[in-house]
Amino acid sequence: MKFIGNILWLLLGGFEAAIGYFTGSVALAITIVGLPVAMQTFKIGMLCLWPFGTEVRKTSSPSGCIRIPLNFIWLIFGGLWACLVHIFFGLLLCITVVGFPWGKQHFKMATLSLAPFGKELVR
Repeated sequence: MKFIGNILWLLLGGFEAAIGYFTGSVALAITIVGLPVAMQTFKIGMLCLWPFGTEVRKTSSPSGCIRIPLNFIWLIFGGLWACLVHIFFGLLLCITVVGFPWGKQHFKMATLSLAPFGKELVR
């Protein structure tokens, strides 16, 4: 069921969303200052490619005190908008019974796009 859900996800918009995140990641990686943020947008893009069967967890490695200011800067400069977009589409999909599993995946992406520093993807 996860495989079929992921294939439908890719065909019905997940691939385009992942391309958007990957394009943003490349644009941020061109600047050296944006490299840590580029890694986080790449992480969200990977979740957009294969959301079913992937879990978002806190990292076990200590990332120090830099995680909190980076999440705050992320939230101000685009993370809030990405989170709101995923919440909107999640609510839109949860209206129907058929779209409920895909809506849950959007809510998973909303939590990751709200504060991606200090989290990892586990398949």
